[in-house]
Amino acid sequence: MGPVLTDYIATMLPHAKIIGFDAGFYGQPDNPPEASKVTSQIRGDIRDVPQDIFEGVSSVVHLAAISNDPIGNQFKCITEEINWRSTMRLAQMAADAGVSSFIFASSCSVYGEYQGQPKKETDKPKPLSPYAISKLGAERDLADIHPGEMTVTCLRFATACGWSSHMRLDLVLNDFVASAITSNEITVLSDGTSWRPIIDVEDMARAMVWAIGRPSEVGQQVLCINAGSNDSNYQIKDLATAVSQIIPSTKVSIVGERQPDKRSYAVDFSLFQELAPGFQPAVTLIQSIERMRNGLSQNASVTENFRTSDEFIRLNQLRAHIEEGRLDRKLRWQVKHPA
Repeated sequence: MGPVLTDYIATMLPHAKIIGFDAGFYGQPDNPPEASKVTSQIRGDIRDVPQDIFEGVSSVVHLAAISNDPIGNQFKCITEEINWRSTMRLAQMAADAGVSSFIFASSCSVYGEYQGQPKKETDKPKPLSPYAISKLGAERDLADIHPGEMTVTCLRFATACGWSSHMRLDLVLNDFVASAITSNEITVLSDGTSWRPIIDVEDMARAMVWAIGRPSEVGQQVLCINAGSNDSNYQIKDLATAVSQIIPSTKVSIVGERQPDKRSYAVDFSLFQELAPGFQPAVTLIQSIERMRNGLSQNASVTENFRTSDEFIRLNQLRAHIEEGRLDRKLRWQVKHPA
């Protein structure tokens, strides 16, 4: 997300100075992929952000998180500490420093289990994982901070997908594309009926730029909003089929070895369409698949064994850091310059 977001901000807000703050868990810690677009890059832990970092800052886009369910399940306490508690500290520090807008990357996974009509912001969430619980907890506590003049926007994003210079393949559509490219086969272990809304990373960046400039009268000062498109709700089996239609000779197998995924939710994005008409998702499912196909096909590192790779799967990256003594089990760096 970082490289795509910084590219987009640099294009849409060319006079903006961009400060990056990152722990360096993924990629090259001292040469992050987003560095070419930032004015300055700071290496640090979100749990230890210094107050002086906010001097002269007008907007904070908060992406830092223990991100996805497998990692959250393995690091439950750390997920709460980073995704929830540190978000509260960060937001209050930003407000106290006079920051104008604070954008929190939340998730539609807070809805948890699909029942009835697509979920609106007013529907009761049902988070089913430590990751989703942490995002919902942060959302609710953000409503209770003392924001001063700062607008707070919690973007409940649909499931991310799409091409980036720093790819993740532990996302459902990205996984399917990588499987199709490397083995010409997609295997869905469940029955494939679970629902997911999806959003390309470029469209996530588009929504964040909207939130950066959103006045408090557009919505409310602290706003929680679903970010995506009503056309983007798909069943898992339909995503697999779409990939097979773009990448020839791909076989789709719905094996049903596992119980249907309880994390199943369709989402209503009408409020986002109403409040942000000029920032609606523009990348179609087909375009997202094609971009990933083109990019991944040129990457020799993407092999049939990509799911065991440290490069593309975030949980594998963290495990490798821990096993090799670079991170401790609280995900704190044990070396000054991790490599």
